[in-house]
Amino acid sequence: MELPKVYNPKEVEGKIYKLWEKSGFLKANPKSKKPPFCIIMPPPNANGPLHIGNAVFVTLQDIMIRYQRMRGKEVLWLPGVDHAGFETQVVFEKELKKKGKSRFHYSPKELYQMIWKFCQKYKKIIENQLKRLGASCDWSREKFTLDKNIIEIVYQTFKKLYDDKLVYRGERIINWCPYHRTSLSDLEVKHKNIKGKLWFIRYPLKTTNSKLQTTNYIKVATTRPETMLGDVAVAVNPKDTRYKNLVGKKVLLPLVGREIPIIADKRVDMEFGSGAVKVTPAHDPLDFEIALTHKLKAIQVIGKEGKMTEMAGKNYAGLRILECRKKILEDLKNKGLLEKVEDYQYSIAVCYKCGTPIEPLISKQWFIKIKPLAKKAIKVVEEGKIKFIPEHYKKIYLHWMKNIHDWNISRQIVWGIKMPVWQCQNKNSNLKSQKSKIKNRYFVSLKKPRKCPVCGKCVPKQIEDTFDTWFSSGQWPFTTLLASGGSKSKVKSQKSKTIFNYTSEDFEYFYPTSVMETAWDILFFWVARMIMLGLYCTGKVPFKYVFLHGLVRDKDRQKMSKSKGNVIDPLGVVELYGADALRGALVFGTGPGKDVIISEEKVIGQRKFTNKIWNAARFVLSNKPPRINANLTREFTRMKNLTKADKEIINALRATIKSVTKDLDKFQFHNALQKVYRFFWYNFCDFYIEQSKEQLQNPKLKTHTLKILLYILLNSIKLLHPFIPFITEEIYQRLPLKNKKKCLMVEEWPNP
Repeated sequence: MELPKVYNPKEVEGKIYKLWEKSGFLKANPKSKKPPFCIIMPPPNANGPLHIGNAVFVTLQDIMIRYQRMRGKEVLWLPGVDHAGFETQVVFEKELKKKGKSRFHYSPKELYQMIWKFCQKYKKIIENQLKRLGASCDWSREKFTLDKNIIEIVYQTFKKLYDDKLVYRGERIINWCPYHRTSLSDLEVKHKNIKGKLWFIRYPLKTTNSKLQTTNYIKVATTRPETMLGDVAVAVNPKDTRYKNLVGKKVLLPLVGREIPIIADKRVDMEFGSGAVKVTPAHDPLDFEIALTHKLKAIQVIGKEGKMTEMAGKNYAGLRILECRKKILEDLKNKGLLEKVEDYQYSIAVCYKCGTPIEPLISKQWFIKIKPLAKKAIKVVEEGKIKFIPEHYKKIYLHWMKNIHDWNISRQIVWGIKMPVWQCQNKNSNLKSQKSKIKNRYFVSLKKPRKCPVCGKCVPKQIEDTFDTWFSSGQWPFTTLLASGGSKSKVKSQKSKTIFNYTSEDFEYFYPTSVMETAWDILFFWVARMIMLGLYCTGKVPFKYVFLHGLVRDKDRQKMSKSKGNVIDPLGVVELYGADALRGALVFGTGPGKDVIISEEKVIGQRKFTNKIWNAARFVLSNKPPRINANLTREFTRMKNLTKADKEIINALRATIKSVTKDLDKFQFHNALQKVYRFFWYNFCDFYIEQSKEQLQNPKLKTHTLKILLYILLNSIKLLHPFIPFITEEIYQRLPLKNKKKCLMVEEWPNP
């Protein structure tokens, strides 16, 4: 069957994807006798269309899936999307702002429903975009992080952690975003270098008559004078001889008049400022730790809205932070207590979404005691049960895990999975219950309790906090497989020992999954947490390999951003040049963990390659070759009249198959594509096709030359199929083959 003169991706790609869907080959069979190969798709955020970074993971994962399918594995690529909690609410609030609205115009229930509809719209868009990119997913198993059966599993995990005393509600200093009014984990905070000021303030020493004097004082340096209203001490290093005689004495807090002690603590940096620092435990993480050591109480002078509280005093209460700073500096200057000001460059913490300076606040939040989980997650990596590609990320992972802190998993936002935590509403202190329950009145229940276990009388109220989105997505590898297929897939006999009282055929067959492929920048956000929670909930590693790709950059190696105007729309590229050209451009020249360099010129280069493939196939088919079997290796060894050109192309093909297979097994996708590219363009097109034109004129050579042409073409498109699936499938459908499969995607991988 001859090919049209010009390859038109628009006409081919949609038709080919429908063929794959109709064939049933995308659907996995957990009862198969084949060895399993499973990738759980990192769920794209359901708050917008796919971006070029998403196209990278789609391409890399589809390469693995298609390759392993052709290698005879039972393959499952399970797709899904993420509700992306805080991030999605931020995106939606921007949409509201365009309409002159904010989240405060709606009740929590109304806001939740609005965001739900917003995400459902993008969920469908993302599904269509994944298909346009050629993702050979099992759509019958598609999941959403807010699916009911997913939430049930997330709840069970939380309950088990709570019962094992690995979850606690604690008063800690947390990262608070005043703009979004929610707590953030350490990973959700960025650090920004700024040119600020360092103010030196005189803290008068307390005299016997308690009169404030400006001649007898200790000099304290600070970058945040507004928080001094909450000072509870002045701290110096015990090795600092300048202040040795002052330790134990007291000062009068400027502008407030409150007596506070001078304490010695080895955590004070003698080189900072004057060597004497203010201790404000309610608004600084280190100060909080120092206060705990010295049993000092915290005074919160900044509230959750970024305004000064009543504890700041009547002169400052209600002022915004910078307004208060200005007034305090004026008041200090007027009282002769501001000694000097220096320029000072330092780092501040900001919200990773809006850039608002983070306010450290003491707040009661829900935490996971992470070190017991981290211990096992460190061990499996050190023992090689999980391998990192590139390998150097193993050291980075281990370093972070060995210095990990408890994980704040509660968020003060509407959009997300509501925590299954309930609060007793009975304020009566004469409760016949455990002291611990009476003290905090909080308990965990997977269902709405009919009777309050604390007081036995009231109707408990569920707290408004939602889970950190990484808590639910950190369970993605096993929640998806346990939930896939619903209740019908649950089986009684459970080979795997999990914390759950049921299992599924998918989980038993495909877990642990084979590879987790994702961007290196969420190694700690996501990968580390999947390993910890996977081990805790299932007793097994969630995956055997972690493949990390880099960030996408333009031809000048600049990071893509809307502000720079260098963002590439992947679907726009597909519309212009076809999905195969984009996929090839994303892989070509990009090693594991390296940044992906993409440009229109690079895509055009790959589009030219698809044209080359098409024209070569047209040449072969236009000569009407006889039907052949898919594997003619033995026939070639028996042929007596092979020419030098025949032998060279056959040997080159065998060498390419061997080398490409080795590269794919080692996750060296860029090397594999480049080798097939070179073989097809130079060995096949430039050399053998040109040689064959002369051989086809010789009646004695014509038949076997046509067979060799068809054989080389067939094996070339097999090698290329994982990378550029649409054009290779279209050509395969037109090849005259014996014992032809319904689709190229299930053909056997070539043997050298």
